Amino acid sequence: MFLGIDIGTSGVKAVVLDVDGGVVAQGVAPLAVQRPRPLWSEQDPDAWWRATEVAVLAIDADVRRGVRGIGLAGQMHGATLLDADDAPLRAAILWNDGRSFAECAELEAATPDFHRIGGNQVMPGFTAPKLQWLRHHEPALFDRIATVLLPKDYVRLRMTGDKASDMSDAAGTLWLDVAGRRWSDTLLAATGLTTAQMPRLVEGSAVAGRLRADVAARWGMAPVPVAGGGGDNAAGAAGVGAVRDGDALLSLGTSGVIFVATDGFRPNVAGAVHAFCHCVPDLWHQMAVHLSAAACIDWVARLTGAGGAADLFAQAERAGPASGPELFLPYLSGERTPHNDAQVRGGFLRLDNDTGPERLAQAVLEGVGFALADGLRVLRDAGTRIERLSVIGGGARSRYWGETLAAAMNVELVYLHGGEVGPALGAARLAQLAVDGGTPAEVCRPPAVAHVIAPDAALAARLAPKYAAFRDAYPRIRSL
Repeated sequence: MFLGIDIGTSGVKAVVLDVDGGVVAQGVAPLAVQRPRPLWSEQDPDAWWRATEVAVLAIDADVRRGVRGIGLAGQMHGATLLDADDAPLRAAILWNDGRSFAECAELEAATPDFHRIGGNQVMPGFTAPKLQWLRHHEPALFDRIATVLLPKDYVRLRMTGDKASDMSDAAGTLWLDVAGRRWSDTLLAATGLTTAQMPRLVEGSAVAGRLRADVAARWGMAPVPVAGGGGDNAAGAAGVGAVRDGDALLSLGTSGVIFVATDGFRPNVAGAVHAFCHCVPDLWHQMAVHLSAAACIDWVARLTGAGGAADLFAQAERAGPASGPELFLPYLSGERTPHNDAQVRGGFLRLDNDTGPERLAQAVLEGVGFALADGLRVLRDAGTRIERLSVIGGGARSRYWGETLAAAMNVELVYLHGGEVGPALGAARLAQLAVDGGTPAEVCRPPAVAHVIAPDAALAARLAPKYAAFRDAYPRIRSL
């Protein structure tokens, strides 16, 4: 059996798979995000470790004893700063933090190689501009930085004592030579850092270390190998078998991501498309990233007093698709693809006297769909062909939302058994590759199809005018 651990933004999930890929057991533990100032988003690195132990120990002891390898997945881009004794210097700055927008412009102007070598626009969510912000605003702390780790790799350090990262997660720092799959001295120097402050790099399916004896004893396991793992989206792709050129998925977690595997490095900087390494060798991927997806569902449920996401979906279904004029702009934490705008914020437009909770709920489902359609559009503009998307993440539980999304994006959605498990599933499969060998195509097999949602032409026609209005709204509100 193999254990996958996913260090998410809202919680840690631990999943155990058998050798045939079946889910044997799961454990979860919640996490909270701190927002001490506007645009800021932070977490305590040690909270990740405490939640990891809670999630793992929630799994039955007999199951834990059978684990032969562990893989890690995690939220990307988080700047976890350690001193010479490997202690965190401050709270980690997360992927949805927007404070470093001025540093992004500074780095792009001073170092055009961020586009050529890094393959991406410099965005506040990435790790490099966060460090440039610290260099400017917390210089005494910056001078004490011995190591910069990503969230899952801090958990790895606590598990194994090793400082290592995989290619997919490292690509999201903007310090990686993405085509060459190695750290770039040029990009690191632009933010005052060196390779000595970086973890060593391994492929996601390679062994990166072993569980420390004291941790193994506490978890009731042997000191088993720990694989490199992957950033959450790459690991999620491995979990649903998206490990061949052209395989594509839609991840509906806190954020929303359209992910396409590619057999080469294919950046599209102008469209704010992400081009990163995959978590398996000799493969890359493109992503359209939307900072708020299922997060919008939780937000509007709190706003309207709904009894959680399931109740909200039921309210929206009572209203029906395109039932009112309301538009929702889902930019609660800014937006990446295609706008790269950390400061834009969400909003409701075209409310009237008949607007109520049910129509607000429906508008939010549509608004997220329209943002995803924007991302799909720029991927297609770059020449990427996408005809169907496998769906993973917590948002995959709602078939009704899927019908709205399929029509908004005009693409077929494939729902898989176990797809809601998400990146932890892929992390466990990467552990299996590291321990037992084999090829990604052999081990990372797609789960069985639960159902398929084809885009409804009539619904797509009803949503089209609202999508046109949605696209027109962003340039109009940007100055606000």
